Amino acid sequence: MSAPTQALPPLSRRGLLQAAALAGGGLSLGWSATGPARAATTPGALSAFVQIASDGAIRITAHQPEIGQGVKTSFPMMIAEELDVDWAQVTVVQAMGDRATYGMQIAGGSSATPTQFERMRRLGAAARAMLVAAAARAWGVPAGEITTGSAMLHHKASGRSARYADMAAAAALLPAPDPQTVTLKDTAQFRILGTRVPGVDNRKLVTGEPLFGIDARPPGLVYAVYAKSPVFGGRLKSANRAAALAVPGVKTLIDIAERRDLKTEIDVALPGIEVLPQGIAVIATSTWAALRGRDALACVWEGGDAAFQSTAGWEAAAAKALASGPQKPGHINHGNAGAKLAGAARRVKADYAYPFIAHAALEPMNATAHVVGNRCELWLSTQTPEDARRMVALALGIKPADVTLHLMRSGGGFGRRLMNDFAVEAAVIAKAAGVPVKLTWDRAQDFAHDWLRPGGWHRLEAGLDAKGDIIAWTDHFVSFGADGVLNPTAVIDASLFPSGVIRDFRADVTVLPIASTLGWLRAPINNAFAFVTQGFIDDCALAAGRDALEYRRALLGAPRAIPIAEEFSGETGADAKGTPYHTGRMRGVLDKAATMAGWGRKLPPRTGMGIAFHFSHLGYFANVVEAEVTPGGQVKVKRVWVAVDVGRHIVNLSGAENQVQGSVIDALGAALGQRISFADGAVEQVNFGDYSLARMSDAPPVEVAFLSTDFHTTGLGEPAYPSVAPALAMAIYQATGKRLRSLPLDTSQLTA
Repeated sequence: MSAPTQALPPLSRRGLLQAAALAGGGLSLGWSATGPARAATTPGALSAFVQIASDGAIRITAHQPEIGQGVKTSFPMMIAEELDVDWAQVTVVQAMGDRATYGMQIAGGSSATPTQFERMRRLGAAARAMLVAAAARAWGVPAGEITTGSAMLHHKASGRSARYADMAAAAALLPAPDPQTVTLKDTAQFRILGTRVPGVDNRKLVTGEPLFGIDARPPGLVYAVYAKSPVFGGRLKSANRAAALAVPGVKTLIDIAERRDLKTEIDVALPGIEVLPQGIAVIATSTWAALRGRDALACVWEGGDAAFQSTAGWEAAAAKALASGPQKPGHINHGNAGAKLAGAARRVKADYAYPFIAHAALEPMNATAHVVGNRCELWLSTQTPEDARRMVALALGIKPADVTLHLMRSGGGFGRRLMNDFAVEAAVIAKAAGVPVKLTWDRAQDFAHDWLRPGGWHRLEAGLDAKGDIIAWTDHFVSFGADGVLNPTAVIDASLFPSGVIRDFRADVTVLPIASTLGWLRAPINNAFAFVTQGFIDDCALAAGRDALEYRRALLGAPRAIPIAEEFSGETGADAKGTPYHTGRMRGVLDKAATMAGWGRKLPPRTGMGIAFHFSHLGYFANVVEAEVTPGGQVKVKRVWVAVDVGRHIVNLSGAENQVQGSVIDALGAALGQRISFADGAVEQVNFGDYSLARMSDAPPVEVAFLSTDFHTTGLGEPAYPSVAPALAMAIYQATGKRLRSLPLDTSQLTA
């Protein structure tokens, strides 16, 4: 790759020596959150994104939390592409949690690629420009005559060549270029981006190397389990402390008082932990001993803010609200749906429902903390490291700058690790213990104290014209919140389909009270609403006697942009306010998925196909599910086809496919068996025997196709999830003639 021509002053021998001293014999390039790239002033400083040692070693730092979405591989790929090195030459290192150095560090909202794709590329290009500039000075030639490739610099006219490592020390002293002025590669020049690159941790993962939060082992570590009420706000009535202390391996018990002064919000408007619950920390020589000590306590709890909660009570309240009318009519009111319904040729009605579900990350919530004086050191699997730092500082009464955070790999997040309640508990316990403490939740606590995906109920009605097209749509939505306001994780707003596509649309709302914590779960809000909206489209298509694919194409209409999507794209300029819903892009993936699956082909008995689409996190997705239903009612998903439009570029083809396939399997597991229920204020599920996850034998082949369109590149961690459940429900209908409109799908109704 050639460099642009620029005039460069000569570099003195003294300057060269200073550069070598500053960079430890190499180049260390960092990029602040708000400013341009800058050379690091400390040898080997972790503030460096790019480090090139004098021995030729190239280290690229991955700064975002890795929760399985692949950013520890994809971000360094972006940098390496523009740095113009071979992927085999790169070693990737994980950054510390350090916003002051790296800028925003967060894993959530499928925001990584859209917010960082250009930034990471410009970072690599800036590092390359500094190396070229150093070579131009050393050789006394114009920078524009120097080409690069495979970590080499070449000047064809003079026959000179040098390794990046040979120029790294000199480059470290040069002023970093404004990243907005560097030249990026044309797509045709890509040698790394768009290829298949294995995850940088793959071998370590399969050989059991300690990468996760739960693997942290600082010297002097003790192990903790925290006994706390399964009902939010419950009070300790009694505990058998003598029995707990008699358990082999138990060292001590620490009483922790309830605190309600921890409410805060992080920059992306996610809630912090509001209450540190009262409890007893059991400190032991192993987690197993701590768990046995916790059980021996035989704690008895009473009361609590959430004691009123029960699934039966909520279901009765929802049924009453749907029968009597909404608490807030006209929450959304576009056009005149009532008048259109009154004049419709046909009206279609249906009720849909879905339950609370849990994140159920394979790695249970855990945190390791060591508090000495006014300083705290954390080893943590988190999606929001800066929030963890601030919450822990608040709980300990210290400054956030005095919290050091080792950012560990997460064994699943799905939104659960956006919240850092487990980190706060670990830090408070560690302060009282005076030694490093690893706190681990068991699975029952994971379920009982999760930030659950909220449940909901919908009563839908549509008006059809003489051709069967939808001319009006109403939805009475019942879900959870406080003081008559829906929780942010349960909102229905004008950015959600069918708003904007169907001009006469009204949504009414009823809010049920809840005290338990609600949170964001993979493709938040969309993961439930797509089941409802796409399922109801099928109801209308069936009422009209029309094909599901043709009906959807007609509903989307002519290709056009509809300004209803308000999700931040991470881009600047014209796209800074978000990307509109583009019906043409959606029709593109819809048609592609249908073609992939051979839509309309003849199927065996008790086998069906369903198709659905959804726009989520700036991505356009459509999928076809083929499923067989046995005479005994067992559902076997035979194959899934997914078409994807996330813009111009796929960063890592292997990682992209993995994300889509993982979302599909995750969504199938939720659709066929996941439900959290409450009784007497507490979650009833205590382990995976009560909460079914998809097993390997349940995972169907998932074929994925990516459409390249001339739009900004967006994320893949979440948007493949929402459209799976409605497509499965329609496949079941085609196989059995039975419509299932509640999640998880009740397969007991499917016996022949």
